[in-house]
Amino acid sequence: MSRTFPPRAATAGFSLIEVLVALTLTGLMLSALAMVTSKWLPNWQRGLSRVEASELIALAVDRMAADLAAAEFVPASLTAKRPLFGGSSSSVVFVRTALGPNARPGLEIVQWAEVGTGGLGRSTAPFAPRPADAGLPPFGAPVPLLGPAYRVSFSYAGRDGVWRDGWIDADTLPRAVRMVLRDARTGRALDASSAVVIRAELPAVCVTDETRPVCAKPRPAGAGQGDGSQGDAQ
Repeated sequence: MSRTFPPRAATAGFSLIEVLVALTLTGLMLSALAMVTSKWLPNWQRGLSRVEASELIALAVDRMAADLAAAEFVPASLTAKRPLFGGSSSSVVFVRTALGPNARPGLEIVQWAEVGTGGLGRSTAPFAPRPADAGLPPFGAPVPLLGPAYRVSFSYAGRDGVWRDGWIDADTLPRAVRMVLRDARTGRALDASSAVVIRAELPAVCVTDETRPVCAKPRPAGAGQGDGSQGDAQ
C-alpha cells in the first residue's frame, strides 16, 4: 500500500539578492547621513565656539566693572592730595579693597593692561603709603582674562559728563569709565562693551566740608580741563 506524504514547508530566510539589496540601501543611507553631518558639524562647532567666547567676554567685562566700581579715593602718599589713579586708553591703575580667597586684609593696587602679544590681564600689588617720587610698587604676574583676539580701550568721564581718553594726575576720580571691546582683526566694536560708575568719586572730607576746591561743582562742558584729565576721547 502506498503512503502519501505532505509537501515540505518552504525554508525560511533571505535570498542572496535580498541581502544585496538591503546592503545597498544601508550603504546609501549611511552615505547620505555622512554627507549631511559633514556639512552640519562645522557650523555647529563654530556656533559653540562663539557661545563660549561670548561667555568668556561677559565674565571679563563683569570682572572689570566690579573692580572699577570699587575704586577708592586713596592718595599715593601721606602728603599727596590726589588719588592714586592713572587711566589711559589702553590701561588703568587704581586702588580698591583687597577681595579674594587669598587676599590679605587692606587695600591693593589693581592694574588692567595688555599682556604679552595682546589681550588684557589683571595684576595686583599690596598698597602702602610711599614717598611721592617712589612710583608704583612691583606688580605680581598678570592674570589674563582676554586673549590676543580682542582689544580693550578705556575712556573716562568726570562730573561734567565729557568722555576723555586719559585721566592722569587728576584731583578726583572719574565719575565713570567706559570699556570698549573690539575684534583685534577687524576692529569692530563688540556688543559686550560697557560703562561703569565709580562710587567713591570724591574724598570723604567733602561730606563735611563742601567748600574745598576738590568738592566744588563741575564747570560746564567746554569751560576747560578743571579736573586734570587729558584730552577728549575719540
